[in-house]
Amino acid sequence: MRNTVKVKDVKDVVIRFSGDSGDGMQLTGTIFSNLSAIFGNQIATFPDYPAEIRAPQGTLSGVSGFQVHLGNKIYNSGDQSDVLVAMNPAALKVNVNHLKKDSVIVVDQDSFSKRDLEKALFATDNPFAELGLTTQQVISVPITSLTKDSLAEMDLDAKSKVRCKNMFALGLVCWLFNRPLDVANHMLSAKFAKKPLLVQANLKVLADGFNYGQNTDMTISSYRVETVDVEKGFYLDVNGNTATAYGLIAASEKSGRPLFLGSYPITPATDILHELAKFNQLGVKTVQAEDEIAGICTSIGASFAGNLAATSTSGPGLALKGEAIGLAVMAELPLVIIDVQRGGPSTGLPTKTEQTDLRQALYGRNGESPIVVMAAASPTDCFDMAYWASKVALEHITPVILLTDGYIANGSSAWRIPDLDKYPTIVPHDETLVDEASWTPALRDERNKARYWAAAGQKGYMHRIGGLEKDYNTGAISTHPGNHQKMVDARQAKVDEIANHIPKLELLGAEDADLLVVGWGGTYGHLREAVEKMNDAGQKVALAHFRFISPLPSNTNEILNKFDNIIVAEQNNGQFAGYLMEKNLGLQVSRYNKVEGQPFNVSELIEAFTNQIGE
Repeated sequence: MRNTVKVKDVKDVVIRFSGDSGDGMQLTGTIFSNLSAIFGNQIATFPDYPAEIRAPQGTLSGVSGFQVHLGNKIYNSGDQSDVLVAMNPAALKVNVNHLKKDSVIVVDQDSFSKRDLEKALFATDNPFAELGLTTQQVISVPITSLTKDSLAEMDLDAKSKVRCKNMFALGLVCWLFNRPLDVANHMLSAKFAKKPLLVQANLKVLADGFNYGQNTDMTISSYRVETVDVEKGFYLDVNGNTATAYGLIAASEKSGRPLFLGSYPITPATDILHELAKFNQLGVKTVQAEDEIAGICTSIGASFAGNLAATSTSGPGLALKGEAIGLAVMAELPLVIIDVQRGGPSTGLPTKTEQTDLRQALYGRNGESPIVVMAAASPTDCFDMAYWASKVALEHITPVILLTDGYIANGSSAWRIPDLDKYPTIVPHDETLVDEASWTPALRDERNKARYWAAAGQKGYMHRIGGLEKDYNTGAISTHPGNHQKMVDARQAKVDEIANHIPKLELLGAEDADLLVVGWGGTYGHLREAVEKMNDAGQKVALAHFRFISPLPSNTNEILNKFDNIIVAEQNNGQFAGYLMEKNLGLQVSRYNKVEGQPFNVSELIEAFTNQIGE
């Protein structure tokens, strides 16, 4: 008997792959995401790693997940799942609150023994009833056993055979979503190219998983997901860290300045260093330093030498880099500092996401140390914002902090490789813009308040360097009270002037909306979806989302002051809300704050915004 399959036509669908860290859920989800993108779906992904390293197998703390949201008009990785692949009871239990009422649950029947249930802290031998899962469709498949049977004739050890079970699950999901296996076969062949036997094993198990779904008697709902016509071009599935690295490379090419990254490994920012290290053929130089302070100090040295210099880190590392950033402010050097925010304080939750470093970025240095702060809005926007951070640093001779976060750094979207000719020029504000005879290290351009940058060691451009206060006119060391005040004012004026050289704030929605939602950084996708759904339901809501924070866009007050009802939504306890009120005296805003290490939930946002309108 053939399957009785009810096909659902949907605009979008959320699939979550979940299991132990060693179950290969990240690879499984990545391949399925790429498949979906190739077949015309927009995608957004959310890899959800466990915070513990090597947690005991089968326990709640060791669950690793990968969620993909695919369909039409996709802004984020989705809320509740339409399909959950749970490779063990712990994965089922951890994700039960992310399931829709009519969702499909695929489980590995072999991993639901009494001992497995005990590890996941189930009190009964019926986990589905215990969790109240009465409306979901459960597909219980002996995935581990079938994988072993599939590879029985192959010369692989038992452990290697079992590790292929994620491909059986992927094949089953590909059948469920009518995804042909040709592209997946190509991806697996490339992934394990140096291990032909593993390629053969994974391809066989993948095909057997697909055939199991096709040939087994099951009554189940499958999905036909709406596709979109996309702009022609070359596309990559990139995460935010990779896009950040590419943005720095593009700025280096555009500016003609070699790129240097000095960094120290820290979750979740390390991949930026790894990615840039691949591009030495483009003149990119990377240094893995012995600690965070050394990392940024090598970058400051590269900036002194005339490079586009960058350093990458997360919250704890940004704290350690504080004094060195102050040196870059005092010396007025171009420098890009990338902070991939994670759960804190201290070492916190290294694999989770927050927006809790904003005040540290704005004020986390001694003295009056004004600095430019930007924030990327999505994985693909990390490219544009890394480019903008480099442009502002080089043209205004200032350090720039670019904030991303764990959600967009690890999450991915389909990215159209851009035409760099359409990006704004980058003209470093250097000694070539003035006559050599008139150059001094303190010479300042009155149009943008920036000094003219000359690489140390150039003949005719000798000057003092270091972190002591400089004389406004000569650049020599000065402790004069009046000069110090003048330099403090000059450095602030330089940052303030940048507001006239960055894009203006955009308003999504009507100017007469009953509520203005304000956000910044990586929450953009969830906020935009919430606002659009409310507008579709007949409510009048607008969105103002900030990517440029210090300085704020020049039209910020003009837009905010049009609304009487404003709510600022952020993943901290109100840091940006307080900053806005500080910059616009008299502005009153409401706040929606969550600090759970997880992205926003769209349905909860809609509820909060609806209540705000009612109040």
